[in-house]
Amino acid sequence: MVVGVTVSFVFAAERRQLILEMVRANGAVSLRELARVVQTSEVTVRRDVRALEAEGLLDRRHGGAVLPGGFTRESGFPQKSHLATAEKTAIADLAASLVEEGEAIVVGAGTTTQELARRLARVPGLTVVTNSLLVAQALAHANRVEVVMTGGTLRGSNYALVGSGAEQSLQGLRVSKAFLSGSGLTAERGLSTSNMLSASVDRALVQAAAEVVVLADHTKLGTDTMFQTVPTDVITRLVTDDPPGHDDRAVTELQALADQGVQISVAGASGGGTGGDPVPARQSRRDMPLPGPRRNQVHGTGPQLRTATVLGEQPPTGERERERAARVADLRRR
Repeated sequence: MVVGVTVSFVFAAERRQLILEMVRANGAVSLRELARVVQTSEVTVRRDVRALEAEGLLDRRHGGAVLPGGFTRESGFPQKSHLATAEKTAIADLAASLVEEGEAIVVGAGTTTQELARRLARVPGLTVVTNSLLVAQALAHANRVEVVMTGGTLRGSNYALVGSGAEQSLQGLRVSKAFLSGSGLTAERGLSTSNMLSASVDRALVQAAAEVVVLADHTKLGTDTMFQTVPTDVITRLVTDDPPGHDDRAVTELQALADQGVQISVAGASGGGTGGDPVPARQSRRDMPLPGPRRNQVHGTGPQLRTATVLGEQPPTGERERERAARVADLRRR
């Protein structure tokens, strides 16, 4: 539970001091939670967080704020589980639709992949190889789903098995798809994480799969962390959420990833939860097919942006939203 103090009204300096105290007490706090505690909008909180980051007092990460430390720090599972929960729910729903009955897949560690595992429990005849205790737990009681755990040493901060034991157990394995998340994703460098041991196991998971599917919410787009796990030219598909209109960095990064041949599926969410049963969410899917031949891709895919069923999607409003819509429309015309 996030530690905080409820206030009726505070000036900017007092509000920022409260934000700083919450981050110091919890290690990482979402923008939504910060806004709730200081009783203001997420736009105002985001402005406060940027000001505090400029002073070197905290870092912006994953839809929230964390203690400063750049490439060397990584939030633990309790902190990550409170960040971008609605987005992770929508991403997991869409990613689960990519898995077919009877497939053999690998699923890496992470809070988003844990959400995916909860939905995979309904896919009959599935075989899931994972190094994540949380993924295995989500599938433990699923009917007709076989779970194969890697060996290795337990890394307590994210409940994952890492080290040479985990990597060796993956040698000789071949599955159809790998589902991975990480700490950051850029078109220039691909998927990355803050921990060397986790990065090494993720690379072994990738080697076992014919296709690589990355699950990353929009707050990770444009973020680069210390250890590369999956270079961009190896990523088959990115499943992400719809970036808000003010997040130009995420929109630009999506376009750059599409230009480099990553097929992008975008899910939108209007609600979410933190655990238990999956929470229904407004969901849309937009696929941006590969503009050219890529590894494990079928040749001849046209460069048009296909739009699948959209449920409850609202038209963009405001100048920034119109600019953003124009950029997506440009992708459609390619």
